[in-house]
Amino acid sequence: MDLFWEQFPIVVKALNVGFLQTLKLFFVTLLGALPLGLVISLGSMSSFKPLKYVVKFVIWIVRGTPLMIQLLIIYYFPGLVLHNPIWGGGESGRFLAASVAFIFNYACYFAEIYRGGIQSVPVGQEEAGLVLGMTKTQIFFKIKLLQMVKRIVPPMSNEIITLVKDTSLARIIALQEIIWAGQSFMKGSSGISGAIWPLFFTAVYYLISIGILTILLSKLEKKLDYFK
Repeated sequence: MDLFWEQFPIVVKALNVGFLQTLKLFFVTLLGALPLGLVISLGSMSSFKPLKYVVKFVIWIVRGTPLMIQLLIIYYFPGLVLHNPIWGGGESGRFLAASVAFIFNYACYFAEIYRGGIQSVPVGQEEAGLVLGMTKTQIFFKIKLLQMVKRIVPPMSNEIITLVKDTSLARIIALQEIIWAGQSFMKGSSGISGAIWPLFFTAVYYLISIGILTILLSKLEKKLDYFK
């Protein structure tokens, strides 16, 4: 027990550093994927068929392959195949590559949620807007978008919660997120080796984060009840 309390502050410090990296990847992904997903969804609904089919094909590829494979390809392909290591070295390069992979992956998932939300708005409302002399752009931003937000919050909430857990996949390219930090004590780190309890302790960080997110997203959903 004395050994545990000696190791505890060392482990918590390392897990806190890893958790900050996890949070950073989470927020960067959200900031990039939410707007990009909307752009991709508009492309998938475009009346210009070549663009529409290309975008749908890309979405199919991204959603049909594991995020882990996408991470490996995005990080290693430029250097090993093109002989142009665009990500550079070190932790910053790995974080940049992970951010690109996560943003593009989640943007494609968000795009389908956006598409479903936009198409769920009754056509009659668009027709009413046209009768009132509104442009299609005005109809989208003033009528469709507001109603779409209400409809997409529940499925979007599930994806956002999944994103918290998916950040652990970044360790495949040696990004030092929280699972990487916890696992390092099994192999040997800061004078500690063969300790598995730090890895299980990382679950507490995830549970607290997801609990806070669940509460915030539930409050957001209640605030958007004005369309009921």
